[in-house]
Amino acid sequence: MRIFIRVVERGSMSAAARDLGIGQPAVSERIDKLEAHLGTRLLRRNTRNMSLTHSGNLFYERSKAAIQAAEHALSVNEENQGLQGKIRIAAPYSAGESLLMPALLQLQNEHPGLQIDVIFNDRVIDPVTEGVDLSLRLGEVSEGFFVARPLGSVRRVLLASPALLARMGYPDSPDALAGYPFAAVSGVFASHRIPLINADAQLINVPVDVKLQSTHWRSVLTWLLAGHAIGVLQFPVCKNEMEKGALIPLLSHYTVPPFTAWLLHPPAGMMSYETRICASLLEGYLKDSLLALMCQK
Repeated sequence: MRIFIRVVERGSMSAAARDLGIGQPAVSERIDKLEAHLGTRLLRRNTRNMSLTHSGNLFYERSKAAIQAAEHALSVNEENQGLQGKIRIAAPYSAGESLLMPALLQLQNEHPGLQIDVIFNDRVIDPVTEGVDLSLRLGEVSEGFFVARPLGSVRRVLLASPALLARMGYPDSPDALAGYPFAAVSGVFASHRIPLINADAQLINVPVDVKLQSTHWRSVLTWLLAGHAIGVLQFPVCKNEMEKGALIPLLSHYTVPPFTAWLLHPPAGMMSYETRICASLLEGYLKDSLLALMCQK
């Protein structure tokens, strides 16, 4: 049942096999035996995709409920021993490294028996369809079969190094930004324009000359510190450099719109006991961290 659930949630037997640490042939064999035992087809399979039959959909829903009920029943000693088992959490690189990891340290200090599996990437991760228990996401939340808990705002800052400013001078207006090389995280400023909010709370979009794009924020930080470009970073990952004066905020009368942070989890009926507790604890930790960061300059 656990293998079948993971196959359905990951959408392929090979992905489920990687998650479970077993071979793909073993997963296929288990599914075949399960279908033979039940006397019905659960999955429609071909070389390109896989889908649930009517029986498969019923079995998935009932299996999920049964596994969660069993896990809950087996957690009778958790009041004294803390949470057990494994929790999988997806997060974007920047917020994951700067915000989620400290929260996970607090979580494991309270529950040392908990195994934590963190998946870093900047894709949108739906916890129901991607086979994770929880997902941290920044920005807009689209429709999905999940619950999104708002955590707070993540500030973004337009920055440059003192070396670049000594060489090129300070930009005196948003229009002047086009004259500076710009470094960006891939996909964030795909239109080569950045949004800015002026003192009258009006949103303007300013063209920039993107010279570097990287899939990881740390490359952009390195580029900025070396004086090769200006750029926008999330405040949690650059606050130390700002405090040391290694990076200087630009255009003080304008702000880059912040990202809203969300914790995504499956609907209550699909959540295990461990996931519910972890979601509640992480929500508290992350809200406190984001509130403290918003109060810093």
